[in-house]
Amino acid sequence: MSTNTAPIHHESSLSFTQGLLLGQLSIVILIGAFIKFFIFGDPPSPDLTAALRATERRSRTLAHKRSLLSLRPPSAHSHSHTQNLSRKRSSALRNPPPLTIGTILSKTYYNVDAHQPESLDWFNVLIAQTIAQFRADAQHDDAILTSLTRALNGTSRPDFLDEIKVTELSLGEDFPIFSNCRVIPVDDDGIATSAPHGSGRESKRLQARMDVDLSDFITLALETKLLLNYPKPLTAILPVALAVSVVRFSGTLSMSFIPSSSSPAHNTATTMAFSFLDDYRLDFSIRSLVGSRSRLQDVPKIASLVEKRLHDWFDERCVEPRFQEIALPSLWPRKKNTRGGEETPEAAPGASMSRKEAKMAAKEVERGIMAEARREVEREAEEKAERERVRQWERDAVEEHELEGMGGVRRRRRMTRGEEYAMPGSMPMG
Repeated sequence: MSTNTAPIHHESSLSFTQGLLLGQLSIVILIGAFIKFFIFGDPPSPDLTAALRATERRSRTLAHKRSLLSLRPPSAHSHSHTQNLSRKRSSALRNPPPLTIGTILSKTYYNVDAHQPESLDWFNVLIAQTIAQFRADAQHDDAILTSLTRALNGTSRPDFLDEIKVTELSLGEDFPIFSNCRVIPVDDDGIATSAPHGSGRESKRLQARMDVDLSDFITLALETKLLLNYPKPLTAILPVALAVSVVRFSGTLSMSFIPSSSSPAHNTATTMAFSFLDDYRLDFSIRSLVGSRSRLQDVPKIASLVEKRLHDWFDERCVEPRFQEIALPSLWPRKKNTRGGEETPEAAPGASMSRKEAKMAAKEVERGIMAEARREVEREAEEKAERERVRQWERDAVEEHELEGMGGVRRRRRMTRGEEYAMPGSMPMG
């Protein structure tokens, strides 16, 4: 019995050792693969990544258009025409002739098929002036930094992140260039009606499409700490620094006006809708720094994750089929919007400054008053010191004259505060 059990015990101990070594080796291989491919892995080329993203966006846009075309009722045009005829109109207003997209194009002498794209040089100048003023306003005060810090540290910040600080903000130096502007008719859903694969519906509005290109270096740098709260709070703290820069953007911007609705149920103002087509390209330069002593710099996987998140954020907001709407104010001339002329701000209520300009002017006046008060205090202090020096010189001159009259036997000694002359003995009589 004993001779049979000894080899079995030896084999079980060997199998346990082999299993332990195999498990340790597999863990080491997994850690090495994680470090090699996740931390030090080479990122894909920007051209390949941009092509894959463009293909994915294009397929999503085509699927959305097919779903819209399949869900449209055949009697949508007749229903909208009947609804327009049922509206009440004032008897004082003359009924204008029916206005269609074709009428607008013919009255403005614009041929959609034959008109050449425009360069938009004048528009580039106006946009450049607007962006330059925005950058100047951002440099004047810290409002944009305060807004960014408040937005980053809002209620959506995770618990494992410490306070997020903005360490660098650069709004760039160059300006976007718009070109190749063309006008096309579209339907209610923004699908072109004159394209070979258009919707085939009646044109409801006009859409302007223009190419935009920007090559700049717009940077936002952040700094925070990862708080590892397991198994207990503040077990470890990992500093993280991230800098994201937009270096290139090129795409097609589409703009159109959505007319106001005068129905009682949906009374909306005229809005301007804009979005970017799915053929855009957005390139980033992402720098990262993880750790305090042993630091990992520019981890490729972190850069790819951040870049993907930024592209998803942009796609979800202003890339077709999604778009942004801006309500337009009334274009009728009003007194409160009047500027310029010979009237003074007191006599013309419409010539009053805006709230921001008034605040800046008040700050300038306050700084001027404080500077003038500071100079007045310094001038009074200098005059007081000068008068004190004159009085001291007069006292010294009187004392010196008295000592000279006494024969100059004793040398004058300057009195200090709380001190009196010591006069041992009696003064000799002349």
